Amino acid sequence: MTSAFSIEDLSLSIGGALILEGITLDVNENETLGIIGPNGAGKTSLFNLLSGIRKPTRGKIRLGPTDITHMSVHRRAQLGIARTFQTSSIFTNLTLLENVRIAAQAASGKSMNFTRNAYKFEEIVAQSYELLDHVGLKTQALQRAGSLSHGDKRLLEIALVLASKAKIVLLDEPMAGMSVENVPALVEIIRTLATVHKKTVLIVEHHMEVILGLADRIAVLNYGELLVCDTPDAVIANPIVQSAYLGVNL
Repeated sequence: MTSAFSIEDLSLSIGGALILEGITLDVNENETLGIIGPNGAGKTSLFNLLSGIRKPTRGKIRLGPTDITHMSVHRRAQLGIARTFQTSSIFTNLTLLENVRIAAQAASGKSMNFTRNAYKFEEIVAQSYELLDHVGLKTQALQRAGSLSHGDKRLLEIALVLASKAKIVLLDEPMAGMSVENVPALVEIIRTLATVHKKTVLIVEHHMEVILGLADRIAVLNYGELLVCDTPDAVIANPIVQSAYLGVNL
């Protein structure tokens, strides 16, 4: 398999505290990699390093053959890395259509001059409607994004990821705050990121049933170290993982 994303000896210390230590991991193209671990294991810190919010104390990050270890968040986004956060990050005062249209327009390389009528880019507008339809939000396209339910904001974020044309998608607890009845729909849309849209997906999630249903492999972090990375069945059966999760229902 072709490696889409590789991490070599990645470590992070903050104020003398060791957050991550010696993480080495290859993520394959079109793979969905689940990342699990107890609270404080370093999952979000790992995403901060991969997306460029923080720089590592040691180690390298490569996107394909390209070393992106010291690149900015903006440059990584240009190269095809998109991230969602535990709390929704959308333009709440704009409509759903405007949110997606801006992302699609930026990805297309077309002018972002706000003195021009952006809706003259008919193909961008049409694409934006298609993406909203894909996540089930087309009928709400002209609604202000801030008025959406929490679950629909998560769906809008997925539409933004698709509009960005990112190759690598980092999903940080996408089910956080979701009502139980909304989880299955979001799971199926996340599944299409790899199966239909051919994205490489890294997902941090506490809902084990979600990870087990989505992931090709699961990486387990504990106290900043990578315990194991293997198929879901192998991870669940691993005695080291079971010991690390003592008292946690796997």
